[in-house]
Amino acid sequence: MRKEKRKGKKRICSFCVDKIDYIDYKQSDRLRRFITERGKILPRRISGNCAKHQRQLTTAIKRARQMALLPYTSE
Repeated sequence: MRKEKRKGKKRICSFCVDKIDYIDYKQSDRLRRFITERGKILPRRISGNCAKHQRQLTTAIKRARQMALLPYTSE
């Protein structure tokens, strides 16, 4: 028997579509879409971001947590 590989739909980077070059940590409503309900940052393969924007997103989320705009964890 042969294993068939599943090809999912190619995810597109939402930041590239909106032509955003810098992700601001103060946009907590936009950043909230990329963290789980437990407070973890979604990986690139799930969120669909490109590598450049995923790195910026991670930094922005960490800064927003530091400034108490986003939670570290949820209860």
